[in-house]
Amino acid sequence: EVQLVESGGGLVQAGGSLRLSCAASGFTFDDYFIGWFRQAPGKEREAVSCISSSDGSTYYTDSVKGRFTISSDNAKNTVYLQMNSLKPEDTAVYYCAANLYYCGRPINEYDYWGQGTQVTVSS
Repeated sequence: EVQLVESGGGLVQAGGSLRLSCAASGFTFDDYFIGWFRQAPGKEREAVSCISSSDGSTYYTDSVKGRFTISSDNAKNTVYLQMNSLKPEDTAVYYCAANLYYCGRPINEYDYWGQGTQVTVSS
């Protein structure tokens, strides 16, 4: 059974940090691109960051560059999103997802999704 399980969300003050984890199972982790997405109330889901499990190449959306860092521990089949200097506009449900092809693949073409973890940043 394929599973992606996010954890690490919570409530934090602006300027604070959180580290999200995405634990994967049920598929060949090293073959996949793992992305982080977020969806704020009333807004569309957007891509935040992505990493290639095979070569470690990364992608960030402009609004998080310099503040968020994505990393992968292939031995643990886990991807992390370190989020620093958090802003109220980062408040959203954060999801991880996996696809076989490339970072930047359209959201609706990702193969597997987690259930999401809430991140709330207070001002």
